[in-house]
Amino acid sequence: MSDAPKSAPQGAQEVGRPVVTPVRVVIGLCLVAPFVAMLWVSSYAKVDPTFIGIPFFYWYQMLWVLISTALTMIAYKLWQRDQRGRKASASASASGSGR
Repeated sequence: MSDAPKSAPQGAQEVGRPVVTPVRVVIGLCLVAPFVAMLWVSSYAKVDPTFIGIPFFYWYQMLWVLISTALTMIAYKLWQRDQRGRKASASASASGSGR
């Protein structure tokens, strides 16, 4: 058996290594930020300041529920846009190489 890579059939998409782009870094940061904020308990393990009588410890966590929702939505929209762009560039390069 040979260790040489086999060429893909014509028209088949190549499966390459994952590409790290600035958009994907932003997506990763959007998804990691809530975990870091919630796991760093010493940053919010206090009573003051209170918000409408609710200690900081509780309202900070509830605020992160909303922030996490927004960040996840942003990451999803960026991912969709990135995938559309990759598909468009892949189809454009496939149609351009077929000449």
